Amino acid sequence: MKKKRITALLVAVLTVGAMALGGCGKDAGASGADAAAPGAGTSDAKDTGSGAGASDAKDTGSDAGISDAEDTEDLLAQIREKGEIVVAMEGTWAPWTYHDEQDELVGYDVEVAQHIAEKLGVTATFVECEWDGIFAGIDAKRYDIAVNGVEITDERAGKYDFSDPYAYIRTAIIVKGDNEEIADFEDLNGKSTANTLTSTYAELAESYGAETTGVDDLNQTFELLLAGRVDATLNAEVSFYDYMKAHPDADVKVAALTKDASYVAIPMRKGAETETLRAAVNEAIAELSEEGVLSELSNKYFGTDISRNE
Repeated sequence: MKKKRITALLVAVLTVGAMALGGCGKDAGASGADAAAPGAGTSDAKDTGSGAGASDAKDTGSDAGISDAEDTEDLLAQIREKGEIVVAMEGTWAPWTYHDEQDELVGYDVEVAQHIAEKLGVTATFVECEWDGIFAGIDAKRYDIAVNGVEITDERAGKYDFSDPYAYIRTAIIVKGDNEEIADFEDLNGKSTANTLTSTYAELAESYGAETTGVDDLNQTFELLLAGRVDATLNAEVSFYDYMKAHPDADVKVAALTKDASYVAIPMRKGAETETLRAAVNEAIAELSEEGVLSELSNKYFGTDISRNE
């Protein structure tokens, strides 16, 4: 009886130990999945906010353990180990990022991101989402970076690290053709505008006393403006010209422009985790500028060079 008890006790101890080791392996795999889940492997995956699609598309494996790159908490090392960088963008904001007639994801930011990924030695995997979801996805580690015409503001710089600028734009107040009441930014006081609520444009309009109506994309802003439901909308000057190229008969005009250009750059999570990634992205941007690639892409999509602050 004593021998049987000792044998049973030994089996129990070994079983508990095996369960503990198996549990650690599973937790490690889950942690890796949180960092790698966006890598769905498609170039234009739609993000629903839940991250379920991305997780289903990429099997991280519960027994994989923690890789050397993950263990360093160096995002660039993780990206290079995976062979992809996950890039968030809207896909609805021409000519920055949009779908062409063949429904292919194209645009200035799409090609800029692809060139940067090539410089890093990886593939760019694009995940499309609404504007409000871009920063939430970066926070949740669903995306590595965002390339979506993001302007640097003091508030954003306080929460995220930004690359060096790769574009410079001025903001336009856009009104209906017969509107003579708005000729400067001060004239926005008491007026109504349409923009995505957390965008730089909405913040600027509200700073001048305008009441902002939230929309999902650029086309909706023009729909509200042309229907007379808002007095104005604020957006990048180049986006206005691109819209007019596609809608030459639209009864809208630019009422005013900001004097100084805004800096467009690439946001990523703040801290040591992204330090080497930021340095590598900055090096890539510098090389693309020196090689004339940014100027070529700017002229291709905007008809002017927005890659230089001139």
